[in-house]
Amino acid sequence: MSPYGYANFGVAFGLGLSVVGAAWGIWLTGSSLVGAAVKAPRIRSKNLISVIFCEATAIYGVIMAIILTNKVDSPESSVYYLDDDWDYAEYYYAGYGMFSAGLSVGLTNIASGVSVGIAGSSCAIADAQDSSLFVKILIVEIFASALGIFGIIVGIIQSNSCTFPVS
Repeated sequence: MSPYGYANFGVAFGLGLSVVGAAWGIWLTGSSLVGAAVKAPRIRSKNLISVIFCEATAIYGVIMAIILTNKVDSPESSVYYLDDDWDYAEYYYAGYGMFSAGLSVGLTNIASGVSVGIAGSSCAIADAQDSSLFVKILIVEIFASALGIFGIIVGIIQSNSCTFPVS
C-alpha cells in the first residue's frame, strides 16, 4: 500500500475514533443526566459541562487531523514510477509515522471519551443526590479529560519527524 494511503488512514482513524469516543461519552453522560434530572431538575444546566468535556475529545481529533493533513506533500514530479534514487525509506517512514500518530490519538480519545462519560454519569447521579459532590467529581472528570490531551501531545510528537520527500 502507498505511504499516502497509510497517512490518510492515520488521519481517518484519528478523526473517526475521536468522534466515536466523544459520542460514546456524550451517550453515557447524557442518558444519566436525563435520568437524574427527573429527580432533581436543577442539575440539567450545571452538568452540561460533562457533555462539553466529551465534545472536546472530538475537537482533539479534528486538531490532529488538520496537523496530519498539512504534513502530506506530493512529489514534485508527477510520474507513474519514482526514480531509482528516490528516498523510499523516508517516504514509507512518513506514511507509517502518520498512521501511528493518528491511530494513537484516536484510541486515546476513545479511552478519554468513555472515561469522561463514566465520570460525567457519576457526577450527574451524585449531584442529584447531594449537590456538594458536584465539584469533587468534576475534578475526577477533568483528570479523565486529560487523557485526550496527553494523546494529542503524543500524536504531535510522533508526527513531528514525518515529512514526505518531495524531490
